[in-house]
Amino acid sequence: MTHIFALRTTANREDQVMDFIVSKIKKDNLNVYSVLRGHGMRGYIFLEAENQQDANECFAGVPYARGLLREPVPIQEIAPMLEQTKVAMNIEKGDIVEIISGPFKRESARVTRIDEQKEEVIVELLEAAVPIPITVKLDSVRVIRRDTEEEEK
Repeated sequence: MTHIFALRTTANREDQVMDFIVSKIKKDNLNVYSVLRGHGMRGYIFLEAENQQDANECFAGVPYARGLLREPVPIQEIAPMLEQTKVAMNIEKGDIVEIISGPFKRESARVTRIDEQKEEVIVELLEAAVPIPITVKLDSVRVIRRDTEEEEK
């Protein structure tokens, strides 16, 4: 039977801790089955593992990881924080997109890379004199022109 353990982290460093832990789990083949971040929950991530020893192993030496809470967390306590979302991946590398939120709102950009796991895209602004890669959330852009349309010109 698996248990859910809460791992304290430095606030606003949850994503970095998750990246370190996931790579360590894969590298060391640990018995940790999922790593998740509660929606709207700062300073904590949750680990689903066989036992507390496995959970402790996965974050040993990981920067910004503070330690596990003593007792496993019942799923009922974190269920309201979890929201299942499925983002439709209709963006491809090379697409021309419009940024629809953030400081670069209404700017056009070309997609250079897509990170499906983090739900982010790396874009380069078309109007910029020097191409600078900018990382934005997947839901902050909308496709205005496909790469195939660009090739026809």
